[in-house]
Amino acid sequence: MDIISRIGKSHPWHGVPIGPDAPQVVNAYIEIVPDDTVKYELDKLTGHLKVDRPQRYSNVCPTLYGLIPRTFCGDSVAQRCMEKIGRTGISGDGDPVDICILSEKSITHGDILLEARPIGGLRMIDGREADEKIVAVLKGDALYEYFQDIHECPGALVDRLKHYFLTYKDSPGSEHRQCEIVEVYGYEEAHEVIRRSQEDYRATYPSLEGLLALPVGKS
Repeated sequence: MDIISRIGKSHPWHGVPIGPDAPQVVNAYIEIVPDDTVKYELDKLTGHLKVDRPQRYSNVCPTLYGLIPRTFCGDSVAQRCMEKIGRTGISGDGDPVDICILSEKSITHGDILLEARPIGGLRMIDGREADEKIVAVLKGDALYEYFQDIHECPGALVDRLKHYFLTYKDSPGSEHRQCEIVEVYGYEEAHEVIRRSQEDYRATYPSLEGLLALPVGKS
């Protein structure tokens, strides 16, 4: 291994493993925290966190938000979506799977990795694309660790997540919403979505499967 490989930062999407216990526990790369008034997102080419756009309106993401490494929302994820909602003509959005993470603690900035336990998800359609939002709890969190399924969470919390994703692309007074949430599902379906996104990743990036990455959360 050359010196650049040893000191260089692993790409958060391709260079970080999803974790040995996936889909029950996954590594997550955080792009946005609840205090952010700027929307940050991973630059998929360089692996750096970049400014996507300032938030134009008052809504902010109510949880930690980011992506699950080595996942891809492709044909298998889209097929599952169509099977569950009885529609056709839906494709994957071509991005890593998004994840919202509940935590009692205030994490002040993104561009970090953490371990999370999926408890459910929001099945979102953006236009004609499946855009799954996995909901998870921070591993070891004193308050949220005991939630095993999203349906155990307070309804107001789930409603806040739904409201954010239903409105974050729309201007005030817009009569047509670009996004719709067609299902709130529990932990078993979240695990299935993650497994399918791993299949889609392997099919899309077969040459990256053997990529060496340091384990996350070990010391």
